Amino acid sequence: MPGARCSVAGFLMLATALPAAAQDFDPAALDLPALLECRADVPTYNGFAFWLAGETNAAESLGWRKVDSGNPFLSQYELEKPLAAFSTETKTLVFTSSGPMAVLDGMTAPDLAKKLGIEPMISTPQKFLGEKVVSEKTETSEGVTFATRISLNVSTVETHPGKVLAGCSYKVEVE
Repeated sequence: MPGARCSVAGFLMLATALPAAAQDFDPAALDLPALLECRADVPTYNGFAFWLAGETNAAESLGWRKVDSGNPFLSQYELEKPLAAFSTETKTLVFTSSGPMAVLDGMTAPDLAKKLGIEPMISTPQKFLGEKVVSEKTETSEGVTFATRISLNVSTVETHPGKVLAGCSYKVEVE
């Protein structure tokens, strides 16, 4: 986790929780629109993410096909069936280091951001980046602090011209 400060105890607690999160994930219970629209929590997203990354043929079992995104920071999947999120449909998802994003057509990033109540941090003809914090909390247990932040994001990226990326970021920092 970039920028995370982690004690040995915190690291051990996190490391032992990761395999359990993947093992506890039930693909039949996947609510992808909830993950994209920030209606899920961090443990739910982490369970899914660890399962997707660690299970052999996980994406294929969901009817997804991994494709080259043209961007080293995005893992891209084409879906077998359209997915409804943000009042539109898509068959393309990307995953950033912190969460899933729908790749959307037929709208502009500023319009979607306004509809979702997201303030732009960058808004130029070349680039849009906006974020709305949905949840932010800090918890301390046994001397280890966990800072959790969930945010709804809308952006454009030059590797996907004419597309809008919208999704959720699930971040936990261990201090």
